[in-house]
Order: sequence, then C-alpha cells, then structure tokens
Amino acid sequence: MSSPARFVNAASVDDLWEGDLLDVEVDGEQVLLAHLDGGEIKAYQGMCPHQEVLLADGEWDPDTNVLVCPGHRWEFDLATGKGLNPTGCQLYEFDVRVVSDEIRVGIPTDGQRHHNRFQT
Repeated sequence: MSSPARFVNAASVDDLWEGDLLDVEVDGEQVLLAHLDGGEIKAYQGMCPHQEVLLADGEWDPDTNVLVCPGHRWEFDLATGKGLNPTGCQLYEFDVRVVSDEIRVGIPTDGQRHHNRFQT
C-alpha cells in the first residue's frame, strides 16, 4: 500500500471463524473480511467492482478460496483478490493486523475511497 494507513478495529477474532466471511464498515469503507484456511485473514473492498453488489452475500468455497458474486456471478480468488471470471479485475486489498483478539484494518489516510471498479 503506497499511502500511510491508520489501523482501525474492524471485528473480534471470535466473530470470524476460519472459513468464514464478514462484512464490516470501517471508517466509511465497506470491507469484506475473509478468514482463509490455515488462519490468514484478508480484507478487501466489500463491494463487487462490477456493479457494487455486496460480496459477503456471495458464495465462497474456503477450500478453493473462490468467491462468486451474487450479482452477475463474477469470481474472485480471496487469497489474492484477483478476478478469475472475468480476468483483469482486482479487488482492493487493505492491510490487516491481528492485535490480541481484535482484527484491525489499515485504512489509507489519503482521503480517497478505496474501491476498484471494472468496466466491461
């Protein structure tokens, strides 16, 4: 991440079990938290880059890390944030820290909205 970030409590570790997704709002940003198999926690933009559908409402397979958006069935790899179908799109990724029992998301202090869009 190029801009300095301020880390904000987003959720308790107890609220996000391994293999689960959680939709949170952090400092005005819609954020999707994903607890991957093996323990890593990822934070991405919470809205689909296509038509801003809430990604947490999609279908996620924690074995493959593939999330399918409920809007138009776009697919994303939640290990990397890369678009699988279609290719060429990328979810904005926020930095994540776990401190004690809190998941903290790094919100850049540049005053911008952090949400990639993709035009077909």
